[in-house]
Amino acid sequence: MTTCVYITAAGDDLIRVFDIDNAGRLTQRLDVPVSGGPSALTTATNGQILYCSLRASRELAAFRFEGDGGLQLIGKQNLDADACYIAVDKTNRFLFAAYYSSGKVTVHRLEVDGRVGRLVCTVPTAARAHCIETDASNRYAFVPHPVESNCIFQFLFNERNGQLRPNPAAPQVVAAAGDGPRHFVFSLDERFVYTSNEDGSGVTAYLFDGRTGVLNPFQTLSTLPQEFTAENTCAQIHLHPSGCALYVSNRGHDSIAVFAVDTDSGALSACGWQETEATPRVFNIDPSGRFLLAAGQGSGRVASYAINIDTGALAPLDIYEVGERPMWVLFRARERQCSGH
Repeated sequence: MTTCVYITAAGDDLIRVFDIDNAGRLTQRLDVPVSGGPSALTTATNGQILYCSLRASRELAAFRFEGDGGLQLIGKQNLDADACYIAVDKTNRFLFAAYYSSGKVTVHRLEVDGRVGRLVCTVPTAARAHCIETDASNRYAFVPHPVESNCIFQFLFNERNGQLRPNPAAPQVVAAAGDGPRHFVFSLDERFVYTSNEDGSGVTAYLFDGRTGVLNPFQTLSTLPQEFTAENTCAQIHLHPSGCALYVSNRGHDSIAVFAVDTDSGALSACGWQETEATPRVFNIDPSGRFLLAAGQGSGRVASYAINIDTGALAPLDIYEVGERPMWVLFRARERQCSGH
């Protein structure tokens, strides 16, 4: 089993493909030219198709994974705005997109061959819609919004026709003043949801009611050391595959904040910080849970770390040049090894 890493370099119009070995070392395999400012990535749950938001050209692109780890473009879909986040529903039939600038979410049908098909649903939300994902049941979708609206929109999702509608039990959950929820992850058992709070430099834990699809906050912790007083915003959030550690990126403090997760109560406890590249907008954890890669939007480099499986702590490994404005890090485990050039 080999794991490949896909990193979008929006400023260079590239998706860079690397292998990561058992020691956490990256080896660049190839560059895939992608015009239009490649940004957010996601894969279909069948693992055969990669989707990419092209923010500069306002398009959604679909690629088929090739045997050498490369990507074969199979189609593009024009948009009327640039999508900052994309995700596939649990049936592999629909593609969600969130639009930061235009304040909305959309749903496109996916064709049998994986291409992005027609638009089936558009829902205006509020300024700075930042991501969209469904729960494991595929019945509920959530869209966090930082800054002005400072809330998470809660939707019912119909997986038969791709329609979203406000959850009648609670269309929104309003965050504490100044928090600004940006991205979120579910706990492994889906009893809890954790948000990175862009404006408040914090992380909030929510109870998730699987019967009603409603979130209820119960804990918020800072992602910063108490003595740090300079400007900072949080970006991405990821849960370790064990479910026992949670990570949030700090832009300003330029670090990855580490939290321990009590898997029974869902409560978090701060475990420290790992310095990383300038403006770590995006990062991710490899499927084995042994390594974390954090890309510096301000440096054009990605830093690799070994993860202590017992404590979640990060130990620096190496730093690699990846190109101008890295915007996404995605891992993909493969049955056979990626070949060279």
